[in-house]
Amino acid sequence: MQIKKDDTVVVIAGKDKGKTGTVLRTIPKKNRVVVEGVNMQTKHAKATRTSAAEIKHLEGPIDASNVMYYDKDAKAATRIGHEIRDGKKVRVSKKSGKVID
Repeated sequence: MQIKKDDTVVVIAGKDKGKTGTVLRTIPKKNRVVVEGVNMQTKHAKATRTSAAEIKHLEGPIDASNVMYYDKDAKAATRIGHEIRDGKKVRVSKKSGKVID
């Protein structure tokens, strides 16, 4: 999976197509990512002795193939390539050619 936590991504398919957000967490075994403000789901929490009943709005996971890395330099979605620089494998933006991490 090419997307990592704290990457800025653009949703390229689904009901939230076009939205941009940061990756909150990744689920590599299921090839899914949780993006801030995307795929909002409503969860109803029952009242307990310590907390009142409430309706929570949480981000749900979406498939990693439905998001694309957002390059801030090119101001557009871009693919990610891999190169070896200084003996380390790094992720590189295909549009701008800059090292991501």
